[in-house]
Amino acid sequence: MSSLSDKQIDLQLEDLAGWQRDGNGIIKSYKFNDFIEAISFMNQVAFHAEALEHHPEWHNTYNVVDVRLTTHDTGGITSLDIRLAKRMEHIIQPKHL
Repeated sequence: MSSLSDKQIDLQLEDLAGWQRDGNGIIKSYKFNDFIEAISFMNQVAFHAEALEHHPEWHNTYNVVDVRLTTHDTGGITSLDIRLAKRMEHIIQPKHL
């Protein structure tokens, strides 16, 4: 798997509201009503991440989950990062439009 080009990344980010480029990764901060919602989101994402064999860098503080996605093997952003970001957005959409 190879890293996406800058143009490919920019095109993909157009469809991922709130996601931004951060060096060789993409980032987003999710805010929830409380700690339980934040952890529930992380648990749901964990199943998708495991299925993709692609795991996020993330940090939780009470009701906020900060996420960074990058593919360490390529040193850049790949389709795996985009796929996982899209799955996160799919999880979040019903509750937080």
